Amino acid sequence: MTEQPKSPVPPPSVMEVEQHGVERIPDAERTARPLDLFRLSFGGANTFATAVLGAFPILFGLSFWHGLAATLLGLVVGALVLCPMAVFGPVNGTNNAVSSSAHLGVHGRIVGSFLALLTAITFFSISVWSSGDALVGAASRLFGVAQSTSGLVIAYGLFAVLVLVVCVFGFRLMLLVNKIAVVATTALFVVGAFAFGGDFDPSYAGTLTDAAPSVFWPSFLGAALIVMANPMSFGAFLGDWSRYIPARTPGRQVIAAAFLAQVATVVPFVFGLGTATVIAQQAPEYLEAAAPNYVGGLLAISPTWYFAPLCLIALIGGMSTGTTALYGTGLDFSSVFPRFTRVQATVLIGVVSIALIFIGRFGFDLVQSISTFAVLIVTCGAPWMVVMILGFLTRRGWYDPEALQVFNRRQRGGRYWFHHGWNWRGMTAWLLSAAAGLAFVNVPDQFVGPLGDLAGGVDISLPLSMALAGTSYLALLWLHPEPRAVFGPRGPRWTRTRDADTPPITDRGQPVSAPVHNLASATGDRDTSVPGT
Repeated sequence: MTEQPKSPVPPPSVMEVEQHGVERIPDAERTARPLDLFRLSFGGANTFATAVLGAFPILFGLSFWHGLAATLLGLVVGALVLCPMAVFGPVNGTNNAVSSSAHLGVHGRIVGSFLALLTAITFFSISVWSSGDALVGAASRLFGVAQSTSGLVIAYGLFAVLVLVVCVFGFRLMLLVNKIAVVATTALFVVGAFAFGGDFDPSYAGTLTDAAPSVFWPSFLGAALIVMANPMSFGAFLGDWSRYIPARTPGRQVIAAAFLAQVATVVPFVFGLGTATVIAQQAPEYLEAAAPNYVGGLLAISPTWYFAPLCLIALIGGMSTGTTALYGTGLDFSSVFPRFTRVQATVLIGVVSIALIFIGRFGFDLVQSISTFAVLIVTCGAPWMVVMILGFLTRRGWYDPEALQVFNRRQRGGRYWFHHGWNWRGMTAWLLSAAAGLAFVNVPDQFVGPLGDLAGGVDISLPLSMALAGTSYLALLWLHPEPRAVFGPRGPRWTRTRDADTPPITDRGQPVSAPVHNLASATGDRDTSVPGT
């Protein structure tokens, strides 16, 4: 008798604390859709924090039109690089850091954990800073409450704890928050077009009108790099949400949802860009290079009737950004530190991040801190994503779910053990390209690498690091083929394989699975050691 497929399990209540960690989500519990991925991705970026990033082209001295061009360039390129990362969740039922075990090794997956932590701290901080500043500033204008450091500390602390509580409850409550954020925040941004439309002048020329190309292009590309950090920041997190999408879902739908979610963030980006030009003309003291304050400038030029919508954007949007950033890192670190559950790891990472929020806000230059972390996210994250995507293509999307979980279960061996848990091919490609990218970064007055001036001051870090990651990884796969066992029944694509025994998965020295000699013998398919098609 043919076994009937299991009926989907009804989704749990939004107020039920999520129990799943990074173990593969059971097929019966995968009830999410690509639309839910769109809501989480767009909701997490359709926020006041994104509007703050949208103001950076103006802070860099660009005109409105040049700023818009830099914004669209960074947004589209970032979305194109990001969107293929959505396929790992449905295929493997786990997050992207765990999936990276297949290409960087069982231990090499910590690279994804590092990128997730870097991104979480950055965007959790931006959401708390921007939302807290907006709430305190609006309260001051509306009720005459004096702005003070103690008031900011209270606002930051309360908002950060509120975000942490949502993350503790988990995926379903996050999805509810983002369903609200997608509609409400977009509507409030549109209302903002009427609030500031009368004062907006698209002919704003910026402060680089007479600048030489050697000054303009670094500023233009630096602004595009800051914008690009927003979509690229989701690379380590897409699997956190797409793992709840059924594996049978067509990959093109998942990829399209991830791409369109980022393209849709043109709304908050243009809001930030447009309002920054108004601030530059009506209250330029708020954008002085020594201590720029976009949020304060926005409140200064805002009509009184728009204070309430601004507060709602700060509250709803900040919740959305903060939860999407913090949730994934807590989820991932519950596997890095097995003594912690998902909830405990989320609380731990949240407390550390909150401490860093106060240190970064009151101890360092805010704009430079954001710029530096954004550069690190892009230059370190882009080559990691290139390795992951090319790895997916060369494997034809085939993975061993048990071997992916070796690290999380504190086991040894399996198809992805490679050399003591490290796949030096993927690790080498990532390390070389990330180091080269950082060396060639050139964001004026913010972050300049030791080789940043070799291209005439133009920042070539991203195309260089991505090209180097792709070419070096494929070259290493060809020159030093991976074991045949890591490829699926259809064999490899664009590369070769080699015969090699794979160590069995062991738990405290006890075998859990038999050794895999090669995929042909394990699956009954023919032996293929030539490039696939």
